[in-house]
Amino acid sequence: MSVKVEIKSERDCVSAVLKGEIDHHSAREVRAEIDSYIVTYQPEKFVIDFKGVTFMDSSGVGLILGRSKLLKECGGELEVRNASASVKRVLKLSGIERIVNII
Repeated sequence: MSVKVEIKSERDCVSAVLKGEIDHHSAREVRAEIDSYIVTYQPEKFVIDFKGVTFMDSSGVGLILGRSKLLKECGGELEVRNASASVKRVLKLSGIERIVNII
């Protein structure tokens, strides 16, 4: 199953709303789409919205870390929102909350 990505720009914030399952296959597609946007527009704040994510493995952690690094290189910051309990569990186990703001 793939992940659908909808990128929305509102005022000073850009968000990528994800829907589906994030594993090593789908993470590659999401990464490419988000990276293209970040490199082209260099937003100051970028949100990855996990509201529609039904499953995520460690590939999602890599997805978040890579986008955070790219955004920092472009002068922006990353925020993660609306993660389900199971996604938050994966994020907490990774220790990623020390690097990325999770709301």
